[in-house]
Amino acid sequence: MLAIVAPGQGAQTPGFLAPWLEDPVFRARLDWLSAVAGLDLAHYGADADANTIRDTAVAQPLLVAASMLGALSLLPHPADAFRRVGVAAGHSVGEIAAAAGTRVITAEQAMVFVRERGRAMATASKATATGMTAVIGGDPDDVLATLHKHGLTAANINGAGQVVAAGTVQRLEALTADPPRRARLRPMSVAGAFHTEHMAPAVEVLHSYAQAISTHDPRSPLLSNRDGRVVHDGREVLHRLVDQVAQPVRWDLCQQTMQDLGVTGLLEMPPAGTLAGLAKRALPGVETLALNSPDQLDDARAFVDKHGETSPIDANPTWRLVVAPMKGTFGAAGVHVGARLAVGDVVGRVSSLRDTLDVAATHGGTVLEWLVEDGDPVAPGQPLVRLHPDSQPDVGEELVRA
Repeated sequence: MLAIVAPGQGAQTPGFLAPWLEDPVFRARLDWLSAVAGLDLAHYGADADANTIRDTAVAQPLLVAASMLGALSLLPHPADAFRRVGVAAGHSVGEIAAAAGTRVITAEQAMVFVRERGRAMATASKATATGMTAVIGGDPDDVLATLHKHGLTAANINGAGQVVAAGTVQRLEALTADPPRRARLRPMSVAGAFHTEHMAPAVEVLHSYAQAISTHDPRSPLLSNRDGRVVHDGREVLHRLVDQVAQPVRWDLCQQTMQDLGVTGLLEMPPAGTLAGLAKRALPGVETLALNSPDQLDDARAFVDKHGETSPIDANPTWRLVVAPMKGTFGAAGVHVGARLAVGDVVGRVSSLRDTLDVAATHGGTVLEWLVEDGDPVAPGQPLVRLHPDSQPDVGEELVRA
């Protein structure tokens, strides 16, 4: 099984996009995403210095664009990706690239969302002097106890002996003076205490924007940073993307789910290396490839051929619609979200001046969302309710439980 992952903030390095820009197709796509984001991403990815691309409002759109376009260079036809990718995930802001790659949101929606995310987080970071420090090694319980003692948050629990502490500069300085035993500290190239309560103002901003974003359910299994679970519902993915800004990243749980799913190969999008490195330590036996240059694309395609298999979600659609059979007024039958329906179960009825017809589920499944309310006027063919279809035995049931 193939996992494709997208890195988070701090992975960027000066000039990392320079070799990719030699490809005119990649350059044209990046120019388009630059126009959407309102940033010269080619300049930031090829010419800007480390301090410039450390700016949250620059780094986040740059990273998401790089990962999305790296995946598009590797698998130019989305249908190819859906047939080969067993699971997708992104670390922190990389989740936005993963959501776009699985078609939860479009590339343009991703760039607008990450642009506003970066701006909102940069603004929140200016309110108080905060930062993040990687804590490598040490006893896990002792590390967490030491962070608690200093009033810091374990903002990233990455597995493989790496935890990222976040909080005010003063508290991070206290951690430096009194670190956990047998642990090494490495300050991170970020501008604030991300994934902590310091980002609450950014969450409020993004909640407002999210109301205007349309979504689709993922076409490949998509893992959430919140708890490592496979999330099937596109709206739920979006809500988690918003809330995740102020919540810890549990990459350790994402890796555990990859192991549970039977991942054999992990391919990291550019700028790659961080997540592949974690996987080497946390997922023994899993082959990794860090895609950083177009010169690696042939090797990366061979890697996909070696580990890729048909996505169970692409083979089994993640939702079905029950639609109105005629024009009239909808009457609900008391079926609630979360209820399991068999083929033929009545979900409601549509009444006109001449007739009343029962509306039955044409596919078995679980009610995900009502699209109309009792008493609403409906047109012929109008969607009434969205179902997650019954899965095939073995693979499907595992995904529902995940």
